Amino acid sequence: MDYIKIRFGGDLDQMDTEFKRNIEGMFRTMGPRFACTECTWTPPMDIYETADEIRVLAEVAGINKEDLDIEINSKAVKITGKRLDPPKEERGTYRLAEIQRGKFERILFLPAPINTEKVSASYLEGMLQIRLVKLPKDKTHKISVSGG
Repeated sequence: MDYIKIRFGGDLDQMDTEFKRNIEGMFRTMGPRFACTECTWTPPMDIYETADEIRVLAEVAGINKEDLDIEINSKAVKITGKRLDPPKEERGTYRLAEIQRGKFERILFLPAPINTEKVSASYLEGMLQIRLVKLPKDKTHKISVSGG
């Protein structure tokens, strides 16, 4: 799979780093959940297409497979789940909290129609893989015209 990296100028990287540093400094003393009453997050996902199938790969480490739901129609996949908070340690203070927790929902529109009867999903080492068999492309049929 080919990826394209787009860069719009050298100064943006430095500005982005300074901006992130300023934001982190503002919220450092507020704790890890400073503005989040019902947190949502978006796990990273890949969609890979072959001639016969579409594969969706989702990075959902730390989620029990019982907390994952997958809904599929011929044009889209909806993946929802929840990563629970770890037990709280009363004696310590967070200094860094980057692991996102709470509910997520992701709807992926597929590049081709799929057969909803031929779908499989597996979960191994924090990676959810969904395999979707593509529907055959519509074939054109020639029809003869009868005269009367």
